[in-house]
Formats: sequence, structure tokens, C-alpha cells
Amino acid sequence: MALAVVTAIAMQFSLPNRHLLSPTFLFPAVESLILVALLSGRGASHIDSWSATRHRIIMGLVIVMSADNVLAVVELVRDILNGSNGDNGPVLLATGGAVWSTNIISFSMWFWMLDRGGPTARASGRALAPSFAFATMESGKYTPTDWEPQYVDYLYLAFTNATAFSPTDTMPLTRWAKTLMLAQSSISLVIALMVIARAVSILK
Repeated sequence: MALAVVTAIAMQFSLPNRHLLSPTFLFPAVESLILVALLSGRGASHIDSWSATRHRIIMGLVIVMSADNVLAVVELVRDILNGSNGDNGPVLLATGGAVWSTNIISFSMWFWMLDRGGPTARASGRALAPSFAFATMESGKYTPTDWEPQYVDYLYLAFTNATAFSPTDTMPLTRWAKTLMLAQSSISLVIALMVIARAVSILK
């Protein structure tokens, strides 16, 4: 999870000066501070490291990252429609790729933090009913009895949802899960359509 957040922050810092809200580095800087506070406060035990306070810190991180990415999508679309001077091929592809990748990471964290009551509930054995039906859960013959989804499973879910614009091997079971997957697919579709349309125009 920490590696994914660091990757998202690095991509956001690398984007052009694009923010409606200035300074440009505001959101990734806030994310960096929250990440430092999160990692420096880890306790000795697995359960203690996911205390209620730390859970709120991570949720704050996810909200900041998601807000920043939504702004990036809005500004990407605005620049493409307005024919920004910086809207050349390499910059367009790099910006669209960074925004699309950050979209995957932010939604993977939403899925990870909310499914089954969050990591605290899952680690302590007080997990709620699942919000996602992973394919691994259905193949009991090849699955350990104590199998639980880890962050990489939610990252894979977010990636496939962003590329296929629909569930693949993992089905949403609750309304909030369906809503989040709908939002992610919509954002990914907008990015793909706008970047492809502008790329075709540049090639012509």
C-alpha cells in the first residue's frame, strides 16, 4: 500500500502546472505528510498498527488523493478541449497515463479500506460480510481455508475495472461497492476517450 501511494505521489509531482487550486504541489504534499505520519506511527503488533486513529489518517489520505485526481481529470479535459499550448503528444500521453494510474491506486485504496469493515476488522477476525466476491473465494479446491484478500487483490480489482470498464473476475456485492466501481469506470472512460480523441487529432 505504501509503495502504491509513493508511486501516485511521484506521478502527481511530475505532472505539468495544471491545478485549478494553487500551488500545484499542495495535494501531493499533503499526501506525503499523511503518509509519513502513517508509517512513523506503526505499532509493534499488526493489530495495534491499524488503530482507529490510523484508520482515519489513511482515509484522509485517500480522500485527498481522490480529490486531487478528480481535479486532474477536469483540468486534463479542459486543456484538451481548449487546445492548450502544452497539449503536445508526449505531454498528453504522460499526463493522461499519470492521471489514469493514480485513479487506479486511489480506488484500490477505497476498496481495501472499506471491504469487510477495513483492514482492522479483517486483521482482528471481526470482518463484516464481504462487499466483493473474489474468484479465489469460489474455488475452494485450490484456496487455503484461511485465505483473505490483501492489498494486491484490490489493486488488481481496480486495474481490471479501469481497463475493462466493468467487473471481470471479481463481482461487487453491495451498493457502495457498485457505486465506487461505477465512478472509477466513468473516470477511466473519460480519460481514455479524451486522450485517444486528442491523439488522433494530433496524428492527423
